[in-house]
Order: sequence, then C-alpha cells, then structure tokens
Amino acid sequence: VYQVFESVAKKYDVMNDSMTLGIHRVWKDIFVHKMNPSPGTILLDVAGGTGDIAFRFINYVRSVWERQLQRRLRHHQNLSWPEIAKSYQEDKSNSLGDSQVVVCDINKEMLKVGKQKAEHLGYSEGLSWVIGNAEELPFDDDKFDVYTIAFGIRNVTRIDLALQEAYRVLKPGGRFLCLEFSRVSNPLLSRLYDLYSFQVIPVLGEVIAGDWKSYQYLVESIRRFPPQEEFKAMIEDAGFFKVDYQNLNSGIVAIHSGFKL
Repeated sequence: VYQVFESVAKKYDVMNDSMTLGIHRVWKDIFVHKMNPSPGTILLDVAGGTGDIAFRFINYVRSVWERQLQRRLRHHQNLSWPEIAKSYQEDKSNSLGDSQVVVCDINKEMLKVGKQKAEHLGYSEGLSWVIGNAEELPFDDDKFDVYTIAFGIRNVTRIDLALQEAYRVLKPGGRFLCLEFSRVSNPLLSRLYDLYSFQVIPVLGEVIAGDWKSYQYLVESIRRFPPQEEFKAMIEDAGFFKVDYQNLNSGIVAIHSGFKL
C-alpha cells in the first residue's frame, strides 16, 4: 500500500479529478459541511496527506469566524470607526479562532505534495503535518475534537485497530467522521460502476500517471471494503455511539459518523 501511494502521490489530484469527473471535490465539501466545525475546533485528519480536507476545514472555520465577527461588530453600534477598525484587525489576525488541524499520513511523499499545495495556496496558520500510522497514532489520549479520514481507511491493514486509535485520541464528546467509497444500492448503477471501475480507471492510471497496477489495486480495495451496515457495526464495536451514515450518489461513497461519549 505504501508503494502504491508513493508512486501516485504526484498525480493524485489529477487522477482524482479524472476518475470521479471532479465529483470528489463536491463529496469533500459535503463532508466538511457535515462536520460543521466552529472556531476553536482541533481536528486530526488521518491519511490526509494532500491537504484536501485540511484546507476545506480552514476555509470553513474562517468563514464562520468572519460571520461571528460581523455579528459582534453590528452589536456595537456606538463604537467609533477607529475602535471598529482596531477590533476588526485584532480579530482578523486570529481568523481561525485558535482552531488547528493536524494532517497525519504514513506516506512522506503524500505529505510533501500537501505541504507544497499549502505553500502555493497560502495556508500556514493553524496547520501542521505529521508522519504517522493510523493503526498506531503518535498522539496522546483525548486530544482532538474531531477525527476525519477521507478515502483512507480502506487502505489500512487493520481497520479495527485504526478505529480503536481514532476513539483513543478523541476527547470525550469528540466526533469520528469517515468519507469512503462504499456499496452502490442501485443494481443497474452498480453494474455500470463495476464496468467503469475495472475497465476505465486502470487505463486512466496508465495514461495519466503511467501506473496501471496502482489504480488496479485502488479499484480492488474499494470492492473489498465492508458495505455500509457492516462498517457501521465495526465503528460501534470500537466504542462509538450515535453511529450513522449518509450515502452520496446512491452509495458510491458514504459518510459515516460517530461520537465518543
């Protein structure tokens, strides 16, 4: 698995756009909206080397912070213009409201791609990058408000261990969120999806990334991943409560959610 992601790292974003016709961006937007983070949220994004979830998280928190700031200033109608400007500048300098996101990935090549994107897009505040294994996270207990893993958990050798680690590092009241390819509910769509996955995606991998084998592996890993109800039961076995899932595009992907109480 490590070799697969080392080889696809540089073409990862281009391939995601090609394989999903860009829809993966919408799925990730929905995922972060479901998280609905507020300023001050401490997020751990596992297997998030390319930064897609981290950057969306930062954008979301900034927009919430902006709205809160505007509401606060509206309530102070009697402030002078210099006082408003000073207050705005002070609050603007801390636009994440002490939020932080730690991106943890086992693959240094994926992290390298993410760091380069962060630099290019101007993300630096509240963002850190850590090499780590989802099955043995290098963090203390009860540390994070939210744990996310997007299109990563199916590549973990022992999913049960990864879920236990997610539970361990979350604070009581913390939330687990997973975005992953899942089982298509519509039989006709399922057949078309299989045809596309096995006949088209490896060819795209060869043409765009010069790597048939890695994309053949990715397709096979999607089919091996447990269906929605089975994965829900695994999350509950790890100790999470109020576990549910939301299918997107008839179950091509699903968002699973659970809480540590």
